[in-house]
Parts: sequence; C-alpha cells; structure tokens
Amino acid sequence: MRRLLLLAVLALGACATTPERPPVATVPQVDLSRYAGTWFEIARIPNSFQDSARGCTHTTATYTPRPDGSIGVVNRCRGTDGTARVAEGHANVVPDSGNAKLRVTFFWPFHGDYWVIGLDPSYRWAVVGAPGRDYLWVLARRPELAPGDYAEAVITAAGQGFEISRLRPTPQE
Repeated sequence: MRRLLLLAVLALGACATTPERPPVATVPQVDLSRYAGTWFEIARIPNSFQDSARGCTHTTATYTPRPDGSIGVVNRCRGTDGTARVAEGHANVVPDSGNAKLRVTFFWPFHGDYWVIGLDPSYRWAVVGAPGRDYLWVLARRPELAPGDYAEAVITAAGQGFEISRLRPTPQE
C-alpha cells in the first residue's frame, strides 16, 4: 500500500511540475496560389521517412492545385546512393484554418499534419511543422536562404517551442 501511495504522489508531482506548452500556432492565412510551386528544403529535424535508408539530400517539394480542390504534392530528393527518390501524394486543407493547416497523404489511409507556422510576406521562405513538434522543415524558393532570413525562420520555430538544436541543414545544389 505504501508503494502505491508513493507512486501516486510521484506521478502527481511529475504532472504538477511539467510545464505545459501552448499549442503550435499557424500563420493566419496562406494564399495557396502563391504557395504553389517548388520549394527547396533548407533544413529539417531528422525524421524516419527522409533519414532512414534514404538519407535524402537535395530535397524539394512541389505543390500543385488540383481541380477537385486538393493539392498535388511531389517530394523529390537524392538518396545516399545518388539515385533520385520521388514521393507523390496529395493534401487537403483543414477547414477554418486559413489554408495554413494541411493533411498530407502519400499512402491512404495514413496522413500527416503539415502546418505553416512561419511565412515570409513575399513567400520567399516558409517554416512548416506538426502540432506534436516532432517534424519541422525550413523551406525556400531558392536552393539557399540568406542568413538573416534563415535566422528569422529559426526564431519563428523556436518561438513555437520546436527543438531547433535538432535542425540539420539539407545539402542543395
């Protein structure tokens, strides 16, 4: 009985001392016609689908509006063996999100959250993450991003509680 009481006290103490982070917030609005096109991955938090055996470098994502209202998604990268890797899917806008939250599917019925949490007013760079803070990408319209713009993108992610120390640059040509 004493052990059970001790475990209960420890569990309650852990709950009381764990600071709760506010939820990830997106930008208020994304103009999908301006967002469409090709984006270069400048940096990412490593993830299993890009960093396992694939070892993706030279990564791009191309978004194309579809007649049914969804968005075509084509992700390309160069694998560790030098071969091109392509993943095709589609995304749907989450209602009432200002187009800033998308649900991306590459293999039905699985989907991933794609939230635009930072966006340059001129659509030169974007910061994309997931609500669990386990995925993060810094994207740009060109293969390189000016240091000041990159710093602004990283500050945006840090302000949302992402572990920016985990960000890794993505080699581009």
